[in-house]
Amino acid sequence: MSRGKDAASPSTGRTAGPPDDVDQRILAGLRSDGRISMSALADQVGVSRATVYTRVENLLASGVITGFSAQVDPRKVGFGICTLVFVTVSPQTWSSFRRRVTEMSQVEYCAVTTGQHDAMLLVRARDVAEVHHFVTDVLAPLPEIRAVESVLVMDEVVRRPYLLPHDVPTSPPPTQQVGMTRFIRASDDHAGLE
Repeated sequence: MSRGKDAASPSTGRTAGPPDDVDQRILAGLRSDGRISMSALADQVGVSRATVYTRVENLLASGVITGFSAQVDPRKVGFGICTLVFVTVSPQTWSSFRRRVTEMSQVEYCAVTTGQHDAMLLVRARDVAEVHHFVTDVLAPLPEIRAVESVLVMDEVVRRPYLLPHDVPTSPPPTQQVGMTRFIRASDDHAGLE
């Protein structure tokens, strides 16, 4: 007998919806130790080994888990400098800019942003001279780039592999409307304001 996707029980295979509480506990366990055995993870989550195995496979197949990797301390492998590089991209050059950035081995992370700049790059280097070379000799001369601003990171205080919905507390509903403008008609004794 075939069951519909909504009929899956929380202790068995994962439904097609967002990760449920069991999935989130599995993800939290993997976040703490990506090399944990399925047996130990099942004990930690409080479900059977078969359920954990099926859930992990489903999380991989659905793209929730995108892969497994080791976390490396950049300083201990020689990257003592971390820099945020903000760039302004020329219009009509986004596809070329994206392609070029993915080919730059110094870029650990790139995000398209709102605000004064169009994108932010996180760049790792051995020293300031390497950052200077990258910014002035590699990045700035590109025809896609209109402006570059670099910010040296003094200390990386928090670095989490990923957040889960239960990590973030829900905000209480606002006690007053925020961002709303009220129109109040002037009283008769302020008729001169019209």
